[in-house]
Amino acid sequence: MPTPTTLSTTDTVAVLLATGFEEVEALAVVDALYRAGIRADLISIENERHVASSHGIKVVADLMLDDADLASYAVVFLPGGMPGTLRLKENAQVRAEASLKLAAICAAPSILAELGVLEGRRATANPGFMDALSAGGAQAQSECVVVDGNIVTSRGAGTALELGLELVRQLLG
Repeated sequence: MPTPTTLSTTDTVAVLLATGFEEVEALAVVDALYRAGIRADLISIENERHVASSHGIKVVADLMLDDADLASYAVVFLPGGMPGTLRLKENAQVRAEASLKLAAICAAPSILAELGVLEGRRATANPGFMDALSAGGAQAQSECVVVDGNIVTSRGAGTALELGLELVRQLLG
């Protein structure tokens, strides 16, 4: 992603892309960050920088996951989409970063629930994944965006811009 001409902060967001990601969920958030002067790095978890979305749109990532230090990012963001969410869930490096400040949308909060990260926390997801949140010990909420400590979750494509704006609020105060 091109770095904004004027940065509002040195904080950067890692956007993890897996084949089958939902492009609106990923790129609407990235667009909100960019317009606010916040750099977002698109990071491929695949074996190449070109990552196909759930609708076959190819996006060129800035980095490969093996070349990124996720702990150096202010936020690690997991877009939803199928089979992108399943591919993120299968990736050992993604699973290992559960202690970081995280954002997830649509089906992706189910990954956090499965890892136990949402135990006792308020969270939301796509309506089809609310049972997965509850099964992971989360207090499933129906709001568009839910913030609980270092975790931000959102419902889906229709709430992606709201998620992006929430991340802007958190990073810029």
